[in-house]
Amino acid sequence: MSKSGNSRLQGFGSMWHLGLRFLGALAPVGPREASQQWALAHLLPAEQQLFMSMSGADRRHAVGVARKALRLADAQHLDVGGPAGASSQTFVAAALLHDVGKIEAKLGTFGRVWATLAALGLGRDRVVAWDRPAESAGGALARQGARMARYLQHDRIGAELLESAGSDQLTITWARDHHLPEQRWRVDRRLGECLKLADGD
Repeated sequence: MSKSGNSRLQGFGSMWHLGLRFLGALAPVGPREASQQWALAHLLPAEQQLFMSMSGADRRHAVGVARKALRLADAQHLDVGGPAGASSQTFVAAALLHDVGKIEAKLGTFGRVWATLAALGLGRDRVVAWDRPAESAGGALARQGARMARYLQHDRIGAELLESAGSDQLTITWARDHHLPEQRWRVDRRLGECLKLADGD
């Protein structure tokens, strides 16, 4: 993909990843109860509220990412409670909540598709510029544009939500960095590689 295509996709992932997420979102059910309880056990109380605010499909995806990230860390003999600077609970929280900023967009599956297409066609920065405070958003079209802009900024928004929730720095930083090129990550590279690969992004 060209550099221009990459810059337009920055902030919400590769086309392959988005296609898989779209197919998964067509079945909007959440994770199984046992999986959901496993996830909640790794989260702080305020993080649990954020997690439960995510759509069923997003929660199901998050649990899959967290379980796969743990398997990858184990396969690489990476002690997420050791020198990499994370506890297993924090590492799992980072995987579970990397997309939590999407709750602010309040977009369904097809709204997310439109946001992606708009960013590809017009450029991410132009769509992000549609973000306006709710009280000045204007009519339905302007409100939809503002939601699309927030969807494309879910990395920044998620980090802010997690900071307010008192999350660990790894959880906050990964939410902000998970769509950035590897050289711009501010987390331990080994942890980032496991989290990124698990996300399939």
